[in-house]
Amino acid sequence: MEIDEAKRLCDRWLPLWTGNRPDELIQAYSDDVFYRDSANPDGVKGKPAFLAYLRRLLAHFPNWAYQAETVFPMKGGFVLRWRASIPVRGTVLDETGLDLVLVDQGLITRNEVYFDRAPPLEELR
Repeated sequence: MEIDEAKRLCDRWLPLWTGNRPDELIQAYSDDVFYRDSANPDGVKGKPAFLAYLRRLLAHFPNWAYQAETVFPMKGGFVLRWRASIPVRGTVLDETGLDLVLVDQGLITRNEVYFDRAPPLEELR
């Protein structure tokens, strides 16, 4: 994937993680999407299962905001280094992480998220 194409996708996709809009966000993903994060180490497969997960997740964290820091293009997708502001109980956590993103015909087919969940989880205790 070319870097300009990856950056354009990030410009459309990342803002959809803010504002509890799972029905809009899911449109960036293919029907057979595979999504993995630290809460789902075995992954979530398919749009219906992923949408159900997004509805729970985004309802809990409606105001987090992601910003692309660096995009590393690769064949079929890109690796994204991002920064997120995650409001939790009156505190805004500043987190960084990486996403592995595979894309086919403009839709995300695989999205693996890697970041340290310990600080947000500690704030929830």
